[in-house]
Amino acid sequence: QVQLVESGGGLVQAGGSLRLSCAASGSIFSINAMGWYRQAPGKQRELVASITSGGGSTNYADSVKGRFTISRDNAKNTVYLQMDSLKPEDAAVYYCNAYVVTITPRRPYSYWGQGTQVTVSS
Repeated sequence: QVQLVESGGGLVQAGGSLRLSCAASGSIFSINAMGWYRQAPGKQRELVASITSGGGSTNYADSVKGRFTISRDNAKNTVYLQMDSLKPEDAAVYYCNAYVVTITPRRPYSYWGQGTQVTVSS
C-alpha cells in the first residue's frame, strides 16, 4: 500500500558529500516521523537521523552530528539526508523509515525502503 524509494547513494571519496532522497507513495493520509538508518556489514542497524512530521525537531547520532543534515518536503512526501565530510566509517546501506498513516485503516504503520549503498573510499 505504501512504498518508500531511496536514491542518491554511491561511491564518494573521504571528505566528499552525498545527498540521499526517500520518496513515499501509495495510500498515504499523512506521514509522521521519518528517519534514516544505516547498517554496515557485521553490524546492527542504527539510527542516523530522524525528523518530526513538521520538520521542527531533528535528532542525530553522535557520530554524524555537524556533518549530516536531515530535512523533509511534506508536499512531496520526501525526506532527505545531506551527508558532508564523509568518512570511511560512514559506509553502509542506508535505509529510509517512515511512520505513515494510511488512508484506510487510519492508523500509523512503520515502513522501510529497500536501502541504498553508500561507499566511502579513503
